[in-house]
Amino acid sequence: MSGLTIGRRGALALGLAGAVGLALPAWALEAPPADFDNAIGTIVANFMKAFGTPGIAVAIVRKGQPAWLQGYGVRTMGKPAPVDVHTRFGIASNSKAFTAAALAMLVEEKKFGWDEPLTRYLPEFRMHDPAVTGMFTVRDLLVHRSGLPLGAGDLMYFPQSTADTAQVMRGLRFLRPVRGFRTGYDYDNILYIVAGVLIERISGKSWRAFVTERLLAPLGMTDAVASRELLRTDNVAGRHARLGPPVRGIGPMQVVKPDEAPLIDAGGGINASVADIARWLEAQLALGELPGGKRLWSAETAAEMWKPQVIMSSSDGGTDLNPARPVMQGYALGWIVQDFRGRRLISHSGGLSGQVTQTAMIPSAGIGVAVFSNTEDSVSGGIRNAILDHLLGTAPAYDWVASYVARDRQAQAEALSEMSAGDAKPPEGAPSLPLAAYAGRYRDPWYGDIVVTARADGLHIEFVPTRAFQSVLEPWGADSFRTRFPTGAGEDAVVTFAVADGKVTGVRMKALSPLADFSYDFHHLDFVPVR
Repeated sequence: MSGLTIGRRGALALGLAGAVGLALPAWALEAPPADFDNAIGTIVANFMKAFGTPGIAVAIVRKGQPAWLQGYGVRTMGKPAPVDVHTRFGIASNSKAFTAAALAMLVEEKKFGWDEPLTRYLPEFRMHDPAVTGMFTVRDLLVHRSGLPLGAGDLMYFPQSTADTAQVMRGLRFLRPVRGFRTGYDYDNILYIVAGVLIERISGKSWRAFVTERLLAPLGMTDAVASRELLRTDNVAGRHARLGPPVRGIGPMQVVKPDEAPLIDAGGGINASVADIARWLEAQLALGELPGGKRLWSAETAAEMWKPQVIMSSSDGGTDLNPARPVMQGYALGWIVQDFRGRRLISHSGGLSGQVTQTAMIPSAGIGVAVFSNTEDSVSGGIRNAILDHLLGTAPAYDWVASYVARDRQAQAEALSEMSAGDAKPPEGAPSLPLAAYAGRYRDPWYGDIVVTARADGLHIEFVPTRAFQSVLEPWGADSFRTRFPTGAGEDAVVTFAVADGKVTGVRMKALSPLADFSYDFHHLDFVPVR
Protein backbone atom coordinates (compact mmCIF):
# COMPACT_ATOMS: atom_id res chain seq x y z
CA MET A 1 0.00 0.00 0.00
CA SER A 2 1.65 3.26 -1.13
CA GLY A 3 1.51 6.79 0.17
CA LEU A 4 1.35 5.99 3.90
CA THR A 5 3.68 7.86 6.24
CA ILE A 6 3.89 10.35 9.07
CA GLY A 7 7.59 11.03 8.54
CA ARG A 8 10.41 10.72 11.06
CA ARG A 9 8.83 13.52 13.14
CA GLY A 10 6.46 10.83 14.40
CA ALA A 11 9.24 8.47 15.46
CA LEU A 12 9.23 9.99 18.95
CA ALA A 13 5.46 9.66 19.24
CA LEU A 14 3.91 6.74 17.38
CA GLY A 15 6.55 4.30 18.59
CA LEU A 16 5.47 4.87 22.20
CA ALA A 17 3.02 2.94 24.39
CA GLY A 18 1.56 1.54 27.77
CA ALA A 19 -1.62 0.01 29.42
CA VAL A 20 -2.78 -3.31 30.97
CA GLY A 21 -0.33 -5.72 32.66
CA LEU A 22 -0.18 -9.38 31.65
CA ALA A 23 1.97 -12.23 32.93
CA LEU A 24 5.07 -12.98 30.88
CA PRO A 25 4.84 -16.36 29.14
CA ALA A 26 7.49 -18.79 30.38
CA TRP A 27 8.88 -19.35 26.90
CA ALA A 28 9.82 -15.66 26.58
CA LEU A 29 12.54 -16.25 29.17
CA GLU A 30 13.52 -19.66 27.83
CA ALA A 31 14.32 -21.09 24.43
CA PRO A 32 11.59 -19.90 22.03
CA PRO A 33 9.21 -22.38 20.42
CA ALA A 34 9.89 -23.70 16.95
CA ASP A 35 7.47 -21.27 15.34
CA PHE A 36 9.12 -18.18 16.84
CA ASP A 37 10.92 -17.31 13.60
CA ASN A 38 7.66 -17.58 11.68
CA ALA A 39 5.75 -15.48 14.21
CA ILE A 40 8.24 -12.60 14.09
CA GLY A 41 8.61 -12.99 10.34
CA THR A 42 4.85 -12.70 9.90
CA ILE A 43 4.72 -9.52 11.98
CA VAL A 44 7.47 -7.95 9.90
CA ALA A 45 6.09 -9.16 6.56
CA ASN A 46 2.63 -7.75 7.29
CA PHE A 47 4.05 -4.32 8.06
CA MET A 48 6.40 -4.38 5.06
CA LYS A 49 3.51 -5.25 2.75
CA ALA A 50 1.22 -2.56 4.18
CA PHE A 51 3.83 0.17 3.97
CA GLY A 52 5.88 -0.96 0.97
CA THR A 53 8.99 -1.05 3.16
CA PRO A 54 12.20 -2.01 1.34
CA GLY A 55 14.10 -3.44 4.32
CA ILE A 56 13.91 -4.19 8.05
CA ALA A 57 16.35 -5.62 10.59
CA VAL A 58 15.32 -6.96 14.01
CA ALA A 59 17.16 -7.90 17.20
CA ILE A 60 15.50 -9.58 20.17
CA VAL A 61 17.39 -10.26 23.39
CA ARG A 62 16.17 -12.40 26.29
CA LYS A 63 17.93 -12.97 29.58
CA GLY A 64 20.08 -16.11 29.44
CA GLN A 65 19.43 -16.70 25.74
CA PRO A 66 21.44 -15.96 22.59
CA ALA A 67 20.28 -12.88 20.75
CA TRP A 68 17.72 -13.51 18.01
CA LEU A 69 18.69 -11.58 14.87
CA GLN A 70 17.14 -11.35 11.42
CA GLY A 71 17.19 -9.14 8.34
CA TYR A 72 14.35 -8.79 5.83
CA GLY A 73 14.07 -7.31 2.36
CA VAL A 74 16.69 -5.30 0.53
CA ARG A 75 19.07 -2.53 1.53
CA THR A 76 18.05 -0.26 -1.33
CA MET A 77 15.05 -0.30 -3.67
CA GLY A 78 15.88 -1.61 -7.12
CA LYS A 79 19.01 -3.44 -5.96
CA PRO A 80 19.25 -7.11 -4.90
CA ALA A 81 21.62 -6.82 -1.92
CA PRO A 82 19.71 -8.08 1.12
CA VAL A 83 19.40 -6.61 4.58
CA ASP A 84 21.21 -8.98 6.96
CA VAL A 85 22.12 -8.88 10.64
CA HIS A 86 25.32 -6.98 9.87
CA THR A 87 23.77 -4.28 7.66
CA ARG A 88 24.60 -0.88 9.11
CA PHE A 89 21.86 1.65 9.79
CA GLY A 90 22.15 5.16 11.14
CA ILE A 91 20.69 4.72 14.62
CA ALA A 92 20.21 8.49 14.91
CA SER A 93 18.92 9.60 18.33
CA ASN A 94 19.41 6.13 19.77
CA SER A 95 23.00 7.43 19.94
CA LYS A 96 21.94 9.72 22.78
CA ALA A 97 22.00 6.85 25.28
CA PHE A 98 25.64 6.20 24.32
CA THR A 99 26.51 9.82 25.02
CA ALA A 100 24.69 9.60 28.35
CA ALA A 101 26.62 6.43 29.20
CA ALA A 102 29.90 8.12 28.28
CA LEU A 103 29.13 11.00 30.65
CA ALA A 104 28.05 8.51 33.32
CA MET A 105 31.41 6.76 33.10
CA LEU A 106 33.19 10.09 33.63
CA VAL A 107 30.91 10.83 36.60
CA GLU A 108 31.89 7.47 38.10
CA GLU A 109 35.53 8.46 37.63
CA LYS A 110 34.73 11.64 39.58
CA LYS A 111 35.73 13.88 36.67
CA PHE A 112 32.59 15.93 37.39
CA GLY A 113 29.17 15.51 38.97
CA TRP A 114 25.79 15.36 37.29
CA ASP A 115 24.59 18.42 39.17
CA GLU A 116 27.69 20.59 38.97
CA PRO A 117 27.48 23.86 37.01
CA LEU A 118 28.38 23.27 33.38
CA THR A 119 30.35 26.53 33.14
CA ARG A 120 32.84 25.06 35.61
CA TYR A 121 34.01 22.84 32.75
CA LEU A 122 32.84 24.79 29.68
CA PRO A 123 33.26 28.45 30.64
CA GLU A 124 32.25 29.57 27.14
CA PHE A 125 28.79 27.99 27.48
CA ARG A 126 25.99 30.57 27.32
CA MET A 127 22.21 30.31 27.17
CA HIS A 128 19.95 33.21 26.19
CA ASP A 129 19.26 34.07 29.83
CA PRO A 130 22.42 34.60 31.95
CA ALA A 131 20.57 33.30 35.00
CA VAL A 132 19.90 30.00 33.22
CA THR A 133 23.56 29.83 32.19
CA GLY A 134 24.57 29.98 35.85
CA MET A 135 22.10 27.27 36.92
CA PHE A 136 22.71 24.92 34.01
CA THR A 137 24.22 21.57 35.04
CA VAL A 138 25.75 18.58 33.27
CA ARG A 139 22.48 16.70 33.80
CA ASP A 140 20.53 19.47 32.05
CA LEU A 141 22.38 18.72 28.80
CA LEU A 142 20.62 15.36 28.47
CA VAL A 143 17.02 15.78 29.59
CA HIS A 144 15.30 18.30 27.29
CA ARG A 145 14.12 20.71 30.00
CA SER A 146 16.28 23.70 29.06
CA GLY A 147 13.37 25.84 27.88
CA LEU A 148 14.59 25.74 24.28
CA PRO A 149 11.89 25.02 21.68
CA LEU A 150 11.51 21.67 19.92
CA GLY A 151 14.41 21.09 17.53
CA ALA A 152 16.07 24.43 18.28
CA GLY A 153 19.10 25.03 16.08
CA ASP A 154 18.71 21.85 14.04
CA LEU A 155 19.14 23.68 10.73
CA MET A 156 22.83 23.93 11.59
CA TYR A 157 23.22 20.19 10.93
CA PHE A 158 20.02 18.99 9.16
CA PRO A 159 20.83 19.04 6.28
CA GLN A 160 24.62 19.28 6.39
CA SER A 161 25.99 22.79 6.60
CA THR A 162 29.28 24.56 7.24
CA ALA A 163 28.52 24.95 10.97
CA ASP A 164 30.97 23.52 13.52
CA THR A 165 30.96 23.04 17.28
CA ALA A 166 32.31 26.56 17.81
CA GLN A 167 29.28 27.98 15.97
CA VAL A 168 26.96 25.83 18.06
CA MET A 169 28.52 27.14 21.25
CA ARG A 170 28.27 30.73 20.00
CA GLY A 171 24.78 30.30 18.61
CA LEU A 172 23.16 28.87 21.75
CA ARG A 173 22.83 32.28 23.39
CA PHE A 174 20.71 33.51 20.46
CA LEU A 175 18.16 30.69 20.65
CA ARG A 176 15.20 32.10 22.55
CA PRO A 177 13.40 29.90 25.08
CA VAL A 178 9.71 29.09 24.77
CA ARG A 179 9.23 28.18 28.43
CA GLY A 180 10.95 28.63 31.76
CA PHE A 181 14.06 26.67 32.64
CA ARG A 182 13.19 23.19 33.96
CA THR A 183 9.45 23.87 33.67
CA GLY A 184 8.70 21.36 30.91
CA TYR A 185 9.85 19.14 28.08
CA ASP A 186 10.91 20.10 24.56
CA TYR A 187 13.16 17.73 22.61
CA ASP A 188 16.45 19.08 21.30
CA ASN A 189 19.62 17.84 19.65
CA ILE A 190 21.86 20.84 20.13
CA LEU A 191 22.63 20.25 23.81
CA TYR A 192 23.86 16.74 23.01
CA ILE A 193 26.44 18.39 20.76
CA VAL A 194 27.50 20.38 23.82
CA ALA A 195 27.65 17.10 25.77
CA GLY A 196 30.08 15.81 23.15
CA VAL A 197 32.20 18.92 23.61
CA LEU A 198 32.20 18.30 27.37
CA ILE A 199 33.36 14.69 26.90
CA GLU A 200 36.24 15.88 24.74
CA ARG A 201 37.18 18.67 27.14
CA ILE A 202 37.28 16.38 30.19
CA SER A 203 38.68 13.18 28.66
CA GLY A 204 41.11 14.71 26.18
CA LYS A 205 39.63 12.47 23.50
CA SER A 206 37.12 13.31 20.81
CA TRP A 207 33.58 12.08 21.34
CA ARG A 208 34.12 9.61 18.50
CA ALA A 209 37.30 8.22 20.06
CA PHE A 210 35.87 8.03 23.58
CA VAL A 211 32.68 6.24 22.54
CA THR A 212 34.60 3.86 20.29
CA GLU A 213 37.26 2.96 22.89
CA ARG A 214 35.10 2.93 26.01
CA LEU A 215 31.80 1.58 24.66
CA LEU A 216 31.76 0.14 21.14
CA ALA A 217 35.01 -1.85 21.48
CA PRO A 218 34.40 -3.36 24.95
CA LEU A 219 30.86 -4.30 23.92
CA GLY A 220 32.17 -6.10 20.85
CA MET A 221 30.13 -3.91 18.51
CA THR A 222 32.46 -4.73 15.63
CA ASP A 223 30.15 -3.48 12.88
CA ALA A 224 29.54 -0.13 14.56
CA VAL A 225 31.19 3.21 13.93
CA ALA A 226 30.69 6.44 15.82
CA SER A 227 29.96 8.47 12.67
CA ARG A 228 28.68 7.89 9.17
CA GLU A 229 31.98 9.37 7.98
CA LEU A 230 33.78 6.29 9.37
CA LEU A 231 31.84 3.66 7.41
CA ARG A 232 34.16 1.45 5.34
CA THR A 233 31.75 -1.16 3.95
CA ASP A 234 29.06 -1.48 1.32
CA ASN A 235 26.78 -3.38 3.71
CA VAL A 236 24.91 -0.20 4.55
CA ALA A 237 21.15 0.30 4.46
CA GLY A 238 19.91 2.70 1.83
CA ARG A 239 17.54 5.54 2.62
CA HIS A 240 13.99 5.96 1.37
CA ALA A 241 11.30 8.60 1.70
CA ARG A 242 8.05 9.72 0.10
CA LEU A 243 8.77 12.99 -1.66
CA GLY A 244 5.28 13.91 -2.82
CA PRO A 245 3.32 15.15 -4.48
CA PRO A 246 2.30 17.35 -2.91
CA VAL A 247 4.85 17.32 -0.07
CA ARG A 248 7.39 15.07 1.58
CA GLY A 249 5.71 12.35 3.59
CA ILE A 250 3.12 11.53 0.91
CA GLY A 251 3.43 9.63 -2.36
CA PRO A 252 5.52 6.75 -3.69
CA MET A 253 8.73 5.60 -2.02
CA GLN A 254 11.96 6.98 -3.47
CA VAL A 255 15.64 6.61 -2.70
CA VAL A 256 17.16 9.60 -0.89
CA LYS A 257 20.70 10.42 0.16
CA PRO A 258 21.98 10.87 3.71
CA ASP A 259 22.12 14.55 4.62
CA GLU A 260 22.98 14.78 8.32
CA ALA A 261 26.17 16.59 9.30
CA PRO A 262 28.96 14.95 11.36
CA LEU A 263 28.37 17.80 13.79
CA ILE A 264 25.39 15.87 15.18
CA ASP A 265 27.39 12.70 15.96
CA ALA A 266 27.01 12.95 19.76
CA GLY A 267 23.26 13.33 19.35
CA GLY A 268 22.66 11.00 16.43
CA GLY A 269 25.77 9.83 14.57
CA ILE A 270 26.35 6.17 15.40
CA ASN A 271 25.91 3.65 12.59
CA ALA A 272 25.41 0.05 13.70
CA SER A 273 23.87 -3.31 12.83
CA VAL A 274 21.26 -5.20 14.81
CA ALA A 275 24.00 -7.67 15.75
CA ASP A 276 25.76 -4.73 17.39
CA ILE A 277 22.71 -3.25 19.06
CA ALA A 278 21.84 -6.60 20.62
CA ARG A 279 25.10 -6.40 22.59
CA TRP A 280 24.20 -2.87 23.71
CA LEU A 281 20.75 -3.97 24.89
CA GLU A 282 22.23 -6.96 26.71
CA ALA A 283 24.68 -4.71 28.56
CA GLN A 284 21.87 -2.31 29.45
CA LEU A 285 19.68 -5.11 30.81
CA ALA A 286 22.70 -6.41 32.76
CA LEU A 287 23.03 -2.93 34.33
CA GLY A 288 26.42 -2.33 32.76
CA GLU A 289 27.95 -5.75 33.34
CA LEU A 290 29.64 -7.55 30.43
CA PRO A 291 29.94 -11.32 29.98
CA GLY A 292 32.78 -12.39 32.24
CA GLY A 293 31.94 -9.91 34.96
CA LYS A 294 33.69 -6.73 33.80
CA ARG A 295 31.60 -3.60 34.31
CA LEU A 296 31.21 -0.58 32.07
CA TRP A 297 29.22 1.19 34.79
CA SER A 298 27.73 0.30 38.15
CA ALA A 299 24.20 -0.85 38.86
CA GLU A 300 23.67 2.42 40.72
CA THR A 301 24.65 4.38 37.63
CA ALA A 302 22.34 2.23 35.50
CA ALA A 303 19.46 3.15 37.80
CA GLU A 304 20.42 6.83 37.53
CA MET A 305 20.37 6.71 33.73
CA TRP A 306 16.88 5.17 33.78
CA LYS A 307 15.44 7.62 36.31
CA PRO A 308 12.90 10.02 34.71
CA GLN A 309 13.95 13.65 34.99
CA VAL A 310 11.12 15.47 33.23
CA ILE A 311 7.52 14.57 32.36
CA MET A 312 7.00 14.27 28.62
CA SER A 313 3.29 13.46 28.62
CA SER A 314 0.44 12.00 30.61
CA SER A 315 -2.88 10.53 29.53
CA ASP A 316 -5.79 8.33 30.56
CA GLY A 317 -4.14 5.39 28.79
CA GLY A 318 -5.18 3.32 25.80
CA THR A 319 -7.25 4.45 22.84
CA ASP A 320 -8.82 2.59 19.94
CA LEU A 321 -5.80 3.37 17.74
CA ASN A 322 -3.24 2.86 20.52
CA PRO A 323 -4.37 0.49 23.26
CA ALA A 324 -0.90 0.73 24.81
CA ARG A 325 -0.73 4.53 25.03
CA PRO A 326 1.27 5.38 28.18
CA VAL A 327 -0.37 6.80 31.24
CA MET A 328 2.89 8.58 32.04
CA GLN A 329 6.01 9.16 30.00
CA GLY A 330 9.24 10.76 31.13
CA TYR A 331 12.70 11.47 29.77
CA ALA A 332 15.69 10.12 31.66
CA LEU A 333 19.39 10.33 30.73
CA GLY A 334 19.25 9.52 27.02
CA TRP A 335 16.24 7.21 27.45
CA ILE A 336 12.45 7.51 27.44
CA VAL A 337 10.73 5.79 30.39
CA GLN A 338 7.04 4.89 30.32
CA ASP A 339 4.49 2.15 30.98
CA PHE A 340 3.72 -0.51 28.38
CA ARG A 341 1.11 -3.16 29.13
CA GLY A 342 1.56 -2.49 32.84
CA ARG A 343 5.35 -2.78 32.78
CA ARG A 344 8.18 -0.25 32.70
CA LEU A 345 9.47 0.31 29.18
CA ILE A 346 12.89 1.89 28.56
CA SER A 347 13.17 3.01 24.95
CA HIS A 348 14.21 5.52 22.36
CA SER A 349 13.76 6.09 18.66
CA GLY A 350 15.90 7.71 16.03
CA GLY A 351 15.06 9.39 12.75
CA LEU A 352 17.28 10.50 9.88
CA SER A 353 16.43 11.34 6.31
CA GLY A 354 15.31 7.98 4.94
CA GLN A 355 15.65 5.83 8.07
CA VAL A 356 13.91 5.34 11.43
CA THR A 357 15.16 3.01 14.18
CA GLN A 358 13.84 1.81 17.54
CA THR A 359 15.41 0.37 20.68
CA ALA A 360 13.33 -0.84 23.62
CA MET A 361 13.69 -2.84 26.84
CA ILE A 362 11.32 -4.21 29.46
CA PRO A 363 13.74 -4.84 32.32
CA SER A 364 11.24 -6.71 34.51
CA ALA A 365 10.85 -9.28 31.73
CA GLY A 366 14.52 -9.32 30.78
CA ILE A 367 13.72 -8.59 27.14
CA GLY A 368 14.95 -6.06 24.63
CA VAL A 369 13.92 -5.32 21.04
CA ALA A 370 15.48 -3.28 18.25
CA VAL A 371 13.83 -2.59 14.90
CA PHE A 372 15.75 -0.78 12.16
CA SER A 373 14.03 0.44 8.98
CA ASN A 374 15.39 2.00 5.81
CA THR A 375 12.40 4.32 5.38
CA GLU A 376 10.96 7.42 7.02
CA ASP A 377 7.60 5.70 7.51
CA SER A 378 6.40 4.86 11.02
CA VAL A 379 6.71 1.13 10.35
CA SER A 380 9.55 0.48 12.84
CA GLY A 381 7.47 1.73 15.77
CA GLY A 382 4.57 -0.52 14.84
CA ILE A 383 6.79 -3.57 14.45
CA ARG A 384 8.39 -2.81 17.80
CA ASN A 385 5.03 -2.70 19.56
CA ALA A 386 3.79 -5.86 17.86
CA ILE A 387 6.94 -7.79 18.81
CA LEU A 388 6.72 -6.58 22.41
CA ASP A 389 3.11 -7.75 22.54
CA HIS A 390 4.15 -11.12 21.16
CA LEU A 391 6.96 -11.50 23.71
CA LEU A 392 4.63 -10.54 26.56
CA GLY A 393 1.90 -12.90 25.39
CA THR A 394 -0.65 -10.11 25.09
CA ALA A 395 -4.11 -11.51 24.37
CA PRO A 396 -6.19 -10.99 22.42
CA ALA A 397 -3.65 -10.00 19.78
CA TYR A 398 -3.99 -6.39 18.66
CA ASP A 399 -3.77 -5.44 14.98
CA TRP A 400 -0.89 -2.96 15.07
CA VAL A 401 -0.69 -2.89 11.27
CA ALA A 402 -4.24 -1.56 10.96
CA SER A 403 -3.56 0.92 13.76
CA TYR A 404 -0.49 2.41 12.12
CA VAL A 405 -2.09 2.48 8.68
CA ALA A 406 -5.10 4.33 10.14
CA ARG A 407 -2.94 6.82 12.02
CA ASP A 408 -0.81 7.51 8.98
CA ARG A 409 -3.90 8.01 6.82
CA GLN A 410 -5.28 10.42 9.38
CA ALA A 411 -2.06 12.46 9.41
CA GLN A 412 -1.98 12.37 5.63
CA ALA A 413 -5.58 13.53 5.33
CA GLU A 414 -4.93 16.44 7.67
CA ALA A 415 -1.97 17.48 5.55
CA LEU A 416 -3.88 17.12 2.30
CA SER A 417 -6.67 19.31 3.65
CA GLU A 418 -4.19 22.16 3.30
CA MET A 419 -3.28 21.19 -0.25
CA SER A 420 -5.03 21.38 -3.61
CA ALA A 421 -4.37 20.31 -7.18
CA GLY A 422 -1.23 18.41 -6.18
CA ASP A 423 0.40 21.38 -4.46
CA ALA A 424 0.02 23.63 -1.45
CA LYS A 425 -2.65 26.31 -1.69
CA PRO A 426 -1.17 29.73 -2.42
CA PRO A 427 -2.52 32.23 0.12
CA GLU A 428 -4.08 35.53 -0.82
CA GLY A 429 -1.84 38.56 -1.39
CA ALA A 430 1.13 39.59 -3.48
CA PRO A 431 4.49 41.35 -3.20
CA SER A 432 4.10 44.99 -2.18
CA LEU A 433 7.53 46.01 -3.52
CA PRO A 434 9.36 45.63 -6.82
CA LEU A 435 11.16 42.28 -6.74
CA ALA A 436 14.57 43.96 -6.76
CA ALA A 437 13.70 45.61 -3.44
CA TYR A 438 13.72 42.20 -1.69
CA ALA A 439 17.25 41.42 -2.86
CA GLY A 440 20.05 41.56 -0.33
CA ARG A 441 22.00 39.72 2.33
CA TYR A 442 20.22 38.91 5.59
CA ARG A 443 21.65 37.47 8.80
CA ASP A 444 20.33 35.35 11.66
CA PRO A 445 22.58 35.37 14.73
CA TRP A 446 22.68 31.59 15.31
CA TYR A 447 22.31 30.28 11.74
CA GLY A 448 24.17 32.71 9.53
CA ASP A 449 23.31 34.40 6.25
CA ILE A 450 20.91 34.07 3.37
CA VAL A 451 21.38 35.90 0.07
CA VAL A 452 18.39 36.91 -2.06
CA THR A 453 19.08 37.94 -5.64
CA ALA A 454 16.87 39.34 -8.39
CA ARG A 455 17.37 37.61 -11.74
CA ALA A 456 15.60 37.63 -15.07
CA ASP A 457 13.31 34.77 -13.99
CA GLY A 458 12.53 36.25 -10.57
CA LEU A 459 13.96 36.07 -7.07
CA HIS A 460 16.40 33.39 -5.93
CA ILE A 461 17.57 32.48 -2.44
CA GLU A 462 20.78 30.92 -1.18
CA PHE A 463 21.17 29.66 2.40
CA VAL A 464 24.88 30.35 2.67
CA PRO A 465 25.74 27.69 5.32
CA THR A 466 23.55 25.00 3.69
CA ARG A 467 24.60 24.23 0.15
CA ALA A 468 21.52 22.11 -0.56
CA PHE A 469 19.21 25.05 0.10
CA GLN A 470 19.32 27.10 -3.11
CA SER A 471 16.12 27.85 -4.95
CA VAL A 472 13.92 30.13 -6.95
CA LEU A 473 11.43 32.10 -4.82
CA GLU A 474 7.86 31.92 -6.05
CA PRO A 475 5.33 34.55 -4.87
CA TRP A 476 3.26 33.04 -2.05
CA GLY A 477 0.99 35.64 -0.51
CA ALA A 478 1.60 39.09 0.91
CA ASP A 479 5.33 39.80 0.77
CA SER A 480 5.92 36.06 0.98
CA PHE A 481 7.55 33.52 -1.31
CA ARG A 482 8.04 29.76 -1.31
CA THR A 483 11.16 27.78 -2.14
CA ARG A 484 11.45 24.82 -4.48
CA PHE A 485 14.58 23.07 -3.27
CA PRO A 486 15.92 20.16 -5.33
CA THR A 487 13.99 16.91 -4.92
CA GLY A 488 14.98 15.19 -1.71
CA ALA A 489 16.80 18.22 -0.29
CA GLY A 490 14.88 18.51 2.94
CA GLU A 491 11.72 20.56 3.29
CA ASP A 492 10.62 23.66 1.40
CA ALA A 493 10.11 26.91 3.28
CA VAL A 494 7.77 29.89 3.13
CA VAL A 495 9.88 33.06 3.27
CA THR A 496 8.12 36.20 4.52
CA PHE A 497 9.64 39.67 4.30
CA ALA A 498 8.75 42.32 6.87
CA VAL A 499 8.26 45.63 5.07
CA ALA A 500 8.10 49.14 6.52
CA ASP A 501 8.29 52.47 4.68
CA GLY A 502 8.99 50.72 1.41
CA LYS A 503 11.98 48.75 2.71
CA VAL A 504 12.60 45.24 3.95
CA THR A 505 13.29 45.25 7.69
CA GLY A 506 13.51 41.51 8.32
CA VAL A 507 12.82 37.99 7.11
CA ARG A 508 10.96 35.17 8.89
CA MET A 509 10.28 31.64 7.67
CA LYS A 510 8.31 28.49 8.29
CA ALA A 511 8.20 25.03 6.73
CA LEU A 512 5.75 24.75 3.86
CA SER A 513 4.51 21.28 4.74
CA PRO A 514 2.46 20.43 7.84
CA LEU A 515 4.26 17.07 7.82
CA ALA A 516 7.73 18.65 7.98
CA ASP A 517 10.09 17.13 10.51
CA PHE A 518 10.79 19.39 13.48
CA SER A 519 14.48 19.54 12.56
CA TYR A 520 13.61 21.88 9.70
CA ASP A 521 13.21 24.67 12.23
CA PHE A 522 12.85 27.55 9.78
CA HIS A 523 10.43 29.17 12.25
CA HIS A 524 13.28 29.80 14.72
CA LEU A 525 15.13 32.00 12.22
CA ASP A 526 14.94 35.79 12.51
CA PHE A 527 16.93 37.51 9.78
CA VAL A 528 17.77 41.21 9.57
CA PRO A 529 19.37 43.04 6.65
CA VAL A 530 23.16 43.17 6.58
CA ARG A 531 23.94 46.83 6.00
